Amino acid sequence: MTRASRAEADVAVIGGSGFYSFLDHAEEHVVDTPYGATSGPIAVGTVAGRRVAFLPRHGPGHEHPPHLIPYRANAWALRALGARQVLAPCAVGGLSHEVAPGDVAVPDQLVDRTHGRVQTFVDKGAVHLPFADPYCPRLTRTVAAVDPVVRSGGTMVVVEGPRFSTRAESQHYAAQGWTLINMTGHPEAALAREMRQCYVSIALVTDLDAGLERGSGVGQAEVFALFASNLERLKVLLSDVIAALPDPAGCSCSSWADDLELTYDIPAAE
Repeated sequence: MTRASRAEADVAVIGGSGFYSFLDHAEEHVVDTPYGATSGPIAVGTVAGRRVAFLPRHGPGHEHPPHLIPYRANAWALRALGARQVLAPCAVGGLSHEVAPGDVAVPDQLVDRTHGRVQTFVDKGAVHLPFADPYCPRLTRTVAAVDPVVRSGGTMVVVEGPRFSTRAESQHYAAQGWTLINMTGHPEAALAREMRQCYVSIALVTDLDAGLERGSGVGQAEVFALFASNLERLKVLLSDVIAALPDPAGCSCSSWADDLELTYDIPAAE
């Protein structure tokens, strides 16, 4: 294991629950950040001719619950390694009968219902992030084009966790027209945008949320089991997406800050 001091990768993958490894013949790096330690060592390897950094969001042994993930350290470290595009697979619940367990979706909207999380690198001054469209449209189109089965569009509501929703909460979210529910998508997406990275959420539906289900409601065991059973499928999809990634140059995910004086540092890959 080494401490990274130069650019190592131009693409990052952040693994969700149960997704703790991705790369073969990878080197592990520890990246020191101004925001503390990352969720774990970052593996760097090659996929489809691209240098890829992989970080398990919850840590290699699922040490970090969703509300205590070191989101700022993770985002800063991946940018320090050179990553300009971020693919973020995650487990989600379904809020609509339009989705079913086993579906993969790339949402185009996000609703934040978390609280208490540090959700920005801005600690001083006036830097207001444009976030009307929270996911990179180029990456969203790429994922959808690679696999026509992937559902494109929809709104993901992010809740604090670690508990699942009550039936009333779930029914309320569904009544708003939101389609997916998750615990980790925010502030991850906003921090990636502040780091001037292209970011897309690749959401695997593991269950129907409590407001749609009868019986005892969603439980951790079934979520983890369904995610595990689809892990190889996700890895194939990610490899195909990496092979098809567009050039990030000129994307609005980065150019939003061209004329602004940022009051925080974006690490420069050496």
